[in-house]
Amino acid sequence: MFDLLVIGGGITGCGVARDAAMRGLRVILVERDDFASGTSGRSSRLVHGGIRYLEHGQLHLVHESIRERQTLLRIAPHLVKPLAFTWPIYEGARVGKLKLRAGLFVYDLMAAGRSRGHFSLDAASTLEQEPSLRPERLKAGAVYYDAATDDARLTLANALAARHHGAVIVNHASVKSMSRDGFAGIRATVVRESSSEEVRARVAVNATGIWQNDFSSDTRADRLRGSKGTHIAVPRERVGNREALTLISPVDGRVMFCLPAGAHTIIGTTDTWTTESPEDVRASEGDVRYLLRSANHYFPSAGLSDSDVVSAWAGIRPLASGRKSANPTSISREHSISVDDLGVINVTGGKLTTYRSMAEEVVNTAEKALDRKPRRSPTDWVLLPGGEREVGVTKLQNGNPDLAALLIPGFPYTGADLVYAVKEEMAATLSDLLIRRTHLAFETRDHGIEASARAAEIVAPLLGWGEDVKRARLRAYRSDVERMFTILPG
Repeated sequence: MFDLLVIGGGITGCGVARDAAMRGLRVILVERDDFASGTSGRSSRLVHGGIRYLEHGQLHLVHESIRERQTLLRIAPHLVKPLAFTWPIYEGARVGKLKLRAGLFVYDLMAAGRSRGHFSLDAASTLEQEPSLRPERLKAGAVYYDAATDDARLTLANALAARHHGAVIVNHASVKSMSRDGFAGIRATVVRESSSEEVRARVAVNATGIWQNDFSSDTRADRLRGSKGTHIAVPRERVGNREALTLISPVDGRVMFCLPAGAHTIIGTTDTWTTESPEDVRASEGDVRYLLRSANHYFPSAGLSDSDVVSAWAGIRPLASGRKSANPTSISREHSISVDDLGVINVTGGKLTTYRSMAEEVVNTAEKALDRKPRRSPTDWVLLPGGEREVGVTKLQNGNPDLAALLIPGFPYTGADLVYAVKEEMAATLSDLLIRRTHLAFETRDHGIEASARAAEIVAPLLGWGEDVKRARLRAYRSDVERMFTILPG
């Protein structure tokens, strides 16, 4: 009997499992696919204070985001790094010089000295900071500071931390049914490949994001209304950005980003209502045109076109607010927690930056359901794991020189990265390895297809794959790549 069953291995579910396990609860987490295989692995990879939320008066969310950004910089320095943003101000811009400076002043004030303050630039200094920017009508600029992360690895780190503290963590399994187990709690059927087993827990948390599973009736899965966010990766040398930029799209006036990502620049994101499935959501040609047009406006010498797009992907933000709006950007990114007729704690909304505080609130709710006084969460000061990974990979390479060879020339990933991921990071499929434990799928035009055969050869002995299974795994990887990265027409 577990105290807590967590359904969903995105950033929220993994954060809940870590928090609960660190408080001494007996925890099991079940994820249908892999950790961060949904929205949590398709973000802008930012841990940010949410300066754009000031415009909509969401002061509580900004305050929480700034606090959590500083917490993550402290507990995950190997995963969360400070990042400078330049915000250029052009004549006639929706956010002008006075409005931006006032917003940044409030932003710094809310940070209360916990992060480096912004500084203002004139037009010449803005171009010194980012020489590739369009100079015409440039009036001024500003530099402020947020942070960047590897979203999939941040999610994984929480899963590994939960496991370290005694939680049972299961990926590639699903909860097929759930019912009340008398007065003792909840009885769930968990299916993994061709086998199933019964799990009993006193309390359950549904952290499936955009999916809202109605376990209280017929296990029907309804999709909450969600907003689609699309990103593209293009060669950084084509854009010429030195660091990150915050921009106002000339198409619709939305705030967007150009972000450094190694040899690439990530441009994003869109924010549109969608009825697409979270599993099948992809960038559309319209999304890509919007992002290219917006970037070309600010970097005219880039002349970006469809052929420059190395990869394009999309995720769906679960929005907790029931408020209807033609513009999803105006909807709050705060979260909501509710308890259904079955007694399942449902959490939705929120964002990557605030996952830890959201998880703390969920576990407080769970402890109350367990008739326990909520204890103080230790998650804001205990380091997240993963800093030892580089040492482990190097040790594997030194022990077997064949594992030191690059999977693809020009990219930093080796066979040792894959072996380590299988042995230490619960990777079980080629998609786990090439999409989430490494980012080859995002960084190569073939999305890791060329590397997949060699990857399969390297991990097959560890995972017990025979020739037939290897071929099946390669087909499955191609299918996952097509499902995630193919750009939809229209």
